[in-house]
Amino acid sequence: MIQPPPSDDSFRAVHAQTAGRLFTVTVLDRTAGLARRVYSSHPEVYPVSGTKPMAQGAWTDQVIGRGEMFVANTVAEFAIYFPDHDLIESLGCRSALNIPVLQDQVIGTVNILDREHYFSEQKVKHCTDVCSLHHAKLIEAMSACAL
Repeated sequence: MIQPPPSDDSFRAVHAQTAGRLFTVTVLDRTAGLARRVYSSHPEVYPVSGTKPMAQGAWTDQVIGRGEMFVANTVAEFAIYFPDHDLIESLGCRSALNIPVLQDQVIGTVNILDREHYFSEQKVKHCTDVCSLHHAKLIEAMSACAL
């Protein structure tokens, strides 16, 4: 199981500053077509080192292909992209924000989920500002977790 170095608290720092009911970080393996979870606020449901295929579609084109964030403030807005939407909703999460982390190309994502309509323009700006502030450390930690 690949995990961030124990001395690195970059993921925890971003998590603490962005809050969110569910917070995960994934790292991409483009060659294998996989995304691996390297940090989770709910490891009992979303364990670290869990993998999932990088599905093709609009979400992947937007977030992974173009490096644009994804914001959904209702389950209906993200259910078409997230096959685990029932589990997400059972955790009280009805909105999602996926922030791509780029180093020439997208190497992974920071994923924050919370109650319905949580991601106002101001909240999105705050979360993206936090990721920008920690960008170098996120790159370092994600690179250390590369598949």
